[in-house]
Amino acid sequence: MTSAVSESAPIGDGGVEGHVLDTLVIGGGFSGLYQLDRLRDLGFSVKVWDAAGGLGGIWWWNCYPGARTDSTGQIYQYSYKDLWKEFDFTELYPSWDGVRNYFEYVDSKLDLTKDIEFNTVAESCVWDEDKLEWTVRSSDGKQQRARTVIVATGFGAKPLYPSLEGLEDFQGECHHTARWPQGGLDMTGKKVVVMGTGSSGVQVIQEAAGVAEHLTVLQRTPNLALPMRQRKLTTEDNDRLRETLPERFETRYKAFAGFDFDFIPQNASELSEEERLATYERMWEDGGFHLWLGNFQDILVDEEANRTFYDFWRQKVHQRVADPKVAEMLAPATPPHPFGVKRPSLEQNYFDVYNQDNVTLIDSTVEPIKRVLPNGIETANGFIECDVLVLGTGFDNNSGGIMAIDITGVEGKTLQDKWAGGVDTYLGLSTAGFPNMLFLYGPQSPSGFCNGPTSAEYQGQVVSDFLAELKARGTRRFESTEEVERAWRAHVDEVFQGSMFTKARSWYWGANVPGKPAQMLNYSGGVPAYFAKWEEIKNAGYKGFEFQ
Repeated sequence: MTSAVSESAPIGDGGVEGHVLDTLVIGGGFSGLYQLDRLRDLGFSVKVWDAAGGLGGIWWWNCYPGARTDSTGQIYQYSYKDLWKEFDFTELYPSWDGVRNYFEYVDSKLDLTKDIEFNTVAESCVWDEDKLEWTVRSSDGKQQRARTVIVATGFGAKPLYPSLEGLEDFQGECHHTARWPQGGLDMTGKKVVVMGTGSSGVQVIQEAAGVAEHLTVLQRTPNLALPMRQRKLTTEDNDRLRETLPERFETRYKAFAGFDFDFIPQNASELSEEERLATYERMWEDGGFHLWLGNFQDILVDEEANRTFYDFWRQKVHQRVADPKVAEMLAPATPPHPFGVKRPSLEQNYFDVYNQDNVTLIDSTVEPIKRVLPNGIETANGFIECDVLVLGTGFDNNSGGIMAIDITGVEGKTLQDKWAGGVDTYLGLSTAGFPNMLFLYGPQSPSGFCNGPTSAEYQGQVVSDFLAELKARGTRRFESTEEVERAWRAHVDEVFQGSMFTKARSWYWGANVPGKPAQMLNYSGGVPAYFAKWEEIKNAGYKGFEFQ
């Protein structure tokens, strides 16, 4: 197809570089790359814009010391096109560079990079109702017209920086974990302060404790971290693990959170203490997210059942931490929140490092930072000298990466204005007033509760099949209605309110971002229920969308 393509040609009717693409994908992580490959196979002209400097998606940015997946490598990969049959992971839980190696392998098989523009930050998207197309501009002056735009920025695209007096005047090394120097940073012999004990904080702390002259950890909320049980993998290990992968991939689609396991179909509350503890001990030895999402079926719905596991977990932590006061800070007698309603981290020696003389733990709710000075930080209790300040302060999750793009839809209305009081979407895929635009791994989808590659493939297949159907119909424009997105928001909220996720201030519902509307931004009904809902919509002729 050449530049003679009609300005109002149907979705998927071809296009050339410099003219009108069928689809522009913003974001080159698992979801974006899957979409690129699938749509190319379906005959679409498609490109990817990615802000990163190379392959890896979030794993290009997250290259801080200790950064690694919390899914085993075998499940943290694509299941399609036999891509899983040859690549060997060197560790059970791959590090950031291990994931990058996997992306390079995928590229060698699918030749993706020829259609990716790296170092390209999408700055604005403007809809043209007359031409029925989007014009997307980058921060460095690139421009691309496309009939459809897929925003696949992921749930952790926008780092959240703390508002601290004097932060800009700090003269040492100061980095957010999501914007770590690509060349690395040697913390050997340095005085290091880590703000935050979420997943990235836990991982940096484990690494810094082994090399820093002194490490100070500022904890706001204890992390109910679980044992990772990390180990190296040989070629033989990879071959053995591959034997059951087809069945494990199938389980991903059926399990609540898109992993290769699901909850035990039994209630903890109905067992004797002896039976319950025996199960917890077996699972503890295996480690990983089985302890969270493969636990008893009532763990995340019954507070009494939940407390039985918290008490078990607390005892395990206290056994590893010598100082009772420090142990109590890390695992208090009264839970900071029910287990599992905040995403737990996987740790290797996190609790053990607090036995070292060079590590100090501070409760930042009791001893908050007053200001940052050029050579350290001042807390309510005094001055802490610091050479390296690590900001493990999380993200403006789910909607933040999307809202960072200036998106203007029908009649000049911006997405920022529409979502100012809260996000409204149809299954997390689309929103009224913004035709021919789709979101992947975005707000009100199962993103935060779903293994990333699982979502990339299954939600990605939903989107590519949808676009292929519209192409076959000759459709030029699609848009979901306000009515169905209001209903979806109500359903997401109803499921949330009926759960225990309301009992923790978490990024699941935007509670970590000052001023962000309090709203559940992740579908907590489970992966099977989500895709069952889409099947209903599809079988009803894509009910809820309007076409022309």
